Amino acid sequence: MLTRFAPSPTGDLHLGHAYSAVLAHHAARAAGGKCRIRIDDIDGSRSREEFVAASLADLAWLGIDWDGDPVRQSDRLGDYAAALENLRARGLVYPCFCTRADIAASLSAPHGPSGATYPGTCRGLSAATRERRMAAEPHCWRLDMARALADNGDLQWEEAGQGLRSADPLAHGDIVLARKDAPASYHLASTLDDADMGVTHVIRGADLIASTDVHRLLQALLGLPTPVYRHHALVCGADGKRLAKRDAAASLASLRAAGVDGRALAADLAADRLPAGYSLQNA
Repeated sequence: MLTRFAPSPTGDLHLGHAYSAVLAHHAARAAGGKCRIRIDDIDGSRSREEFVAASLADLAWLGIDWDGDPVRQSDRLGDYAAALENLRARGLVYPCFCTRADIAASLSAPHGPSGATYPGTCRGLSAATRERRMAAEPHCWRLDMARALADNGDLQWEEAGQGLRSADPLAHGDIVLARKDAPASYHLASTLDDADMGVTHVIRGADLIASTDVHRLLQALLGLPTPVYRHHALVCGADGKRLAKRDAAASLASLRAAGVDGRALAADLAADRLPAGYSLQNA
C-alpha cells in the first residue's frame, strides 16, 4: 500500500487536514506500506514557501513521517503539458474563451455536482476561428466530455469498504484542464501525480468524492492505473460547517502553541476521537 497526503501551501493546516493526514499515514503504516507527501503548489499566485515549511512542521508535530522527499507539483509542469498535448492531439480538448462572468450569465448553463457546468459555447468553433482567437485572447482548455466518453462509457472505481461505484463524468460537463494562470487543473494534476507516485490508495475528504468521476475518466484516457479510494467524513466546527482555510479555522500551529500534544492528538484522530467542539460529518 502507498498513500499520500497533499497539502496546498496557501495557508495554515487545520484539524481537518490533520485528520486526513493521520488517516493516510495510519493506513499505510498498519499495512506495512509507505506514505508520501506531495506539495500541491501549482497555484503560483497563492502558494507560499512559509506555508510549505509550516505544513511539514505540523506533520512532524503530529508524529507523521513520510517516505522519500516531498513531491512538488511546481516541478512537474512538463508532465502536465505533455498530458494536455496528448489529449489535444486526439481532439479531446478545445480552447474556450468564455470568462466566468460569461458562463454565470448564461441562462442555459446546466448544473452538476460542483454547481453550474459549462454550456458549450466554444465547443463548436471552427478551427480557423479558434486559431485566430487563440492568438489574441486569453483562453483555457476544456475537455470535450462527449468525445472523451465515446469509448469510455462504463467507468467504475473501488470505494474502500463499499465496493465498486459507477463514475458519472458527464454530469460535470466540459471541465477545464488548464488555463494561463494554472498550467493544470486540480483534476489533471492530481490524477497524473497519483499515478506517477505509485499511489495505490487515495484517502481524502468526502467533499472530493464527485471529483473521482472526472479522475476516473482521465485515468482511462491517459492509460493510468486506478487506485482504491476512501472518502472520509469531514471535520466540522461547533457551527456544523466543515473547516476551511477561507473561514480562518483554528490552525494546527495555534494548537501546538497552546501546548497540545501532537502525537496524542494524532492517536485520537486515528480512532475518530475529536477534541470538544468538533464533529465528523459526511459531505
